Amino acid sequence: MNFEQGILSLEVLLRMRSVIRNSLFEIRHSTGSGHRLNPVKWILPAILFLGWPTLNADDFPDEAEILAAMTKAATFHHEQLSMNGGYASSWDEETGIGYSEHRESKSLISIQPHGTTTIGLRMLRAYQVTGETVFLDAAEGAAVALATSQLSSGGWEADYEFDPEFTSKRHWRTDLERGDTDPGKRKAVSTLDDHKTTSALQFLLEFVHAEEVAPSDEVARALEFGIDALLGSQFPNGGWPQRFTGPADPNVPVAKAGIPDDWPREWPREDYGNFVTLNDGNLAHIMRFLLRAHELTGEARFLKAAVRLGDFFLLAQLPEPQPAWAQQYDEQMHPVWARKFEPPAVSSVESYSAAETLLLIWQSTAEEKYRLTALAGLEWIQNSQLPDGSWARFYELETNQPLYCEADTYELTYKDDNLPTHYGFKVDDGLGRKVERLIERFQLTPEESLQKEALPQWAATWEKRAKGLRGKVRQAIESMENEGYWMDDGKIDAGLFVKHVGVMTDYLEAMQESRKPD
Repeated sequence: MNFEQGILSLEVLLRMRSVIRNSLFEIRHSTGSGHRLNPVKWILPAILFLGWPTLNADDFPDEAEILAAMTKAATFHHEQLSMNGGYASSWDEETGIGYSEHRESKSLISIQPHGTTTIGLRMLRAYQVTGETVFLDAAEGAAVALATSQLSSGGWEADYEFDPEFTSKRHWRTDLERGDTDPGKRKAVSTLDDHKTTSALQFLLEFVHAEEVAPSDEVARALEFGIDALLGSQFPNGGWPQRFTGPADPNVPVAKAGIPDDWPREWPREDYGNFVTLNDGNLAHIMRFLLRAHELTGEARFLKAAVRLGDFFLLAQLPEPQPAWAQQYDEQMHPVWARKFEPPAVSSVESYSAAETLLLIWQSTAEEKYRLTALAGLEWIQNSQLPDGSWARFYELETNQPLYCEADTYELTYKDDNLPTHYGFKVDDGLGRKVERLIERFQLTPEESLQKEALPQWAATWEKRAKGLRGKVRQAIESMENEGYWMDDGKIDAGLFVKHVGVMTDYLEAMQESRKPD
């Protein structure tokens, strides 16, 4: 069977996958061509005027109250906090200054979650469940902000400033459209780190393909331009660099991972942007995007790229007795340094993420090679547990000894009594439970494994879902400030908006579905 025939033979399984897969970006609509009717809309002004009644955790929270809270939060964020449709990660309550991970400004928006991309997704989903245009307007604003901030390389940086001093130093997609093709000294480095470019593409994908949404030509162009750039930056071995400025080098070898004869024990200060990076789930985010794009479009290019990525994980698995994964690899598929606290090593955290990613492609293809590879890596994690029940993040190549960094000096050490506090050099025993659950998933058939992720199919199970959300809904309402936002560490927090509006949206959906006949 050739590659094309293999892809076509997956269609039956993939049709099942598209029906039952429950992801963060699941789109659920009522039947019919119009907006879903909202029977509680007429009482929103009264609720907003009178305030929030105390909720009894034993009762179902009132749906009108929940919708009013969501509307209040969305309105405040869209009208008071957004900058040309985009959002920072947090804001100063008094000055309105916005913050991203590394900068602050009144004209700043964050691409890195939580910010424009994740707030946009929450707004879109809230619209899909409620039909209220306040959420659609906010989602559209976020999509336009992302189209505005897209680089000429097709992706995004961590943040964007609506300030000429900032914009004049970058080369944008819109510059290309005006015929300005030479970036000169202007920056145009797209990053996949921390779910930046992939979260932007995830949101634009959902927005453009959502029913009852008519995206502008600019937003649709931004999505297609970004997709072409992402697919073009995939290495011949199936992996992706952490950052890219254009198509991948076609001469990168396709090789099996191996351990170098020698590796530097001191940080070499090398630029790691072109290394294939598993850290922070970079490749897992790409896999989810590719499979979701295939579900929504049916285009074979996305599945082909996903299969190639799955095959990369097979190549990147290190040899026995450490059949697991490193954080990053060079062109020769050797584990290499990234930051000064990220040495060449086998990584417990990234190995678990690799196995999770292999689960996704196994569910989509039923290829046994992905399952067996993942199980070998999970067994290595289990066998590498430390006597205190925890795991090291890093294990030395070949010896499998726990590897750490000294605080202040960042010298490599086998001791864990003087670790830097900004980074997780040790992982608690929760990893063991996650590994066990993932192994259980691999004991099922691909269809059975997908069924574990399926949304409820009956009214009674939807009602049970709603019951399970009651406490979180109550917390969302009780912790919301009167103006319609949530505070964390003295700042208005975008992550809490994403969390609480997501819970309330899930609750409304569950209540609506629980009333439908089976």
